[in-house]
Amino acid sequence: MLPFLLRERDRENISMEFSTILGGWVAAFLTIGIFSYLYKDNPFYKIAEHLYVGISAGYLLSLGFWNQLQPNLFGRLFPSKNYDPDTLTYSIYNIFSFFFSSIFPSGGIDKGHDQQLMYLIPLALGIMMLLSLVPSLSWMARWGIAYVVGMAAGLRAYGYLNSNVIGQVKGTAVNIFDFSLPVFSLSSPSIFNNLIIITGTITGLLYFYFSKEHKGTLGVATKIGINFLMISFGASFGFAVMGRISLLVGRFSDLITFSGSEYNYATFWVLFGVIGFLGYAAFQDKGNSDNFSTNNQDSTFEEE
Repeated sequence: MLPFLLRERDRENISMEFSTILGGWVAAFLTIGIFSYLYKDNPFYKIAEHLYVGISAGYLLSLGFWNQLQPNLFGRLFPSKNYDPDTLTYSIYNIFSFFFSSIFPSGGIDKGHDQQLMYLIPLALGIMMLLSLVPSLSWMARWGIAYVVGMAAGLRAYGYLNSNVIGQVKGTAVNIFDFSLPVFSLSSPSIFNNLIIITGTITGLLYFYFSKEHKGTLGVATKIGINFLMISFGASFGFAVMGRISLLVGRFSDLITFSGSEYNYATFWVLFGVIGFLGYAAFQDKGNSDNFSTNNQDSTFEEE
């Protein structure tokens, strides 16, 4: 019995090691396939792009369904605490449970919610949005789309005003005459920081004042405002680039890891394979173009 268990354990370790190696090869292929676009559009890039888009869409759909739709919509329509098989609602639920037991478990959905039948409205709107796939009923999708767009616009507008506009107004409303503050400090409020905030805010707003030509004192103020805006945009762009560079460093770090002997030199084999295929394809394209130009010249001479 013991040798059999040891053989099973060794088989599991071998299987796990093979899956890890296979994952490294796939990751190296997809990474190099995306980088191959730097040469030109090619089949390797298309494969990696389609896999990325498809897997991302499927993952987000599954995540949204099991984290949002199933517990928050179905969990409020068919909660387990109100389960009664004699009612019409749970009779319909039992039919769904017979065919889709993983989504509708027996006895109701236990997510801690009370039954709220008003959630039939978002369910109906969601079904209307899916009817856009049916040409004869696609007009019904406008109701669901209009509700989602309108609600999202209202919530976003409130959140944007509350967090950005009002927050920035409060942040710029500083007391420049508070002499209890230090004159200069990099990480805490100071008189110098308050002057920079006031100057940058006023001159930045004056730059967008177009009712008067930017000359004289107004022109000087707007030039100062442009400098503040450029510094702000540059810092934002630099922060974005820094984030992308960190992702690039992470991919190169993984490629270096996959180039080791424990992954059977996956990075090198994939890189040589991609370069070899692209080089052969480029050579074939050049030969075909030369033959095409030669044929065109021969046909031209025959016509003459």
